[in-house]
Amino acid sequence: MLLKDLCELKGVAGNEKAVRDFIKKDLEQAGKNVTIDRMGNLIVHNGVKSDIHLGVTAHMDEVGLMVKGIDDSGLIRFTSVGGLDPRILVSKVVEIGDDNVPGVIGAKPIHMQKAAERKKAFAIDQLYIDIGTDSKKETEEFISLGDYINFISPYHPFGKHKVKAKALDNRVGCYMVMELLKMDLPIEITGVFTVQEELGLRGSQVAANNLDADLILVLEGTTCGDLTEVEEHLQTTELGKGPAISLMDRTSIYQRKFVDKLTAVADQHQIPWQYRRNSFGGNDAGRFQHSKEGTPCLSVATPCRYIHSPVSVMDERDLEGMKKLLTLFIEELSKGGVL
Repeated sequence: MLLKDLCELKGVAGNEKAVRDFIKKDLEQAGKNVTIDRMGNLIVHNGVKSDIHLGVTAHMDEVGLMVKGIDDSGLIRFTSVGGLDPRILVSKVVEIGDDNVPGVIGAKPIHMQKAAERKKAFAIDQLYIDIGTDSKKETEEFISLGDYINFISPYHPFGKHKVKAKALDNRVGCYMVMELLKMDLPIEITGVFTVQEELGLRGSQVAANNLDADLILVLEGTTCGDLTEVEEHLQTTELGKGPAISLMDRTSIYQRKFVDKLTAVADQHQIPWQYRRNSFGGNDAGRFQHSKEGTPCLSVATPCRYIHSPVSVMDERDLEGMKKLLTLFIEELSKGGVL
């Protein structure tokens, strides 16, 4: 399964090679022309020429960790790559470096903590990774400073239409761009798979300067907060209510005429959809909008619980709704009158 394969690849920001190689091979086998820019972004054209040129983009990278030191005891100290909450890290299983050295994230056991310590969450510099070695010298046989650290979290369906996996943010977007590029759609499409989005939209800043498009679709996995003790107006999105369409986020305000056209297509074809009801967070639209003379963008996302963690959850119906909506919207674009 394509999405499963994508999610289980290693792709911490700045180390997207495994994801890029997988996408490149898959799309070349589908007959697409693939290039890679100096930043590491993957650019793919669908082979169609038309009056309208659409860009569709998703970032390949995921949040993770990096080795920053090794104690005399052999325990590994690390830092975060991208936005991670240290509270979710204790006891997580990881693999380190190109050789996939297994390890587990540890901290001082609760029965050794003082009463005051038990009331506070661990900071990241209080955590370590144990790979079963007894000394710094022994650890250095397997681990080097700067090695990337990935979470081990297999893709697994569960419940009603639900899937849990790591890196749904943003392998759902990569999956969707790949699917659109393979379809027989009546419009010129360039797919852009960006790097280092989680470190400040770095890849898209480069890619945006090399893409002449009339409209950019930014495809994402976004925050879902349909949880207990979260006020309704802060829930952002809900699982099973359809793809989420943004009006505004931390980096962008989206032109209302394009948002309205997209939602009209959804309503016409009775596709469930929802607004993304918060403006925190941002995505690559923040760079594509500012490129050259300015490029209008739309942001469409699959809601995912627990993003930026080793385990996120989505509803497969939202992803299928996103695919159907985007396909119909692109067909509508090909008729003219939208741009």
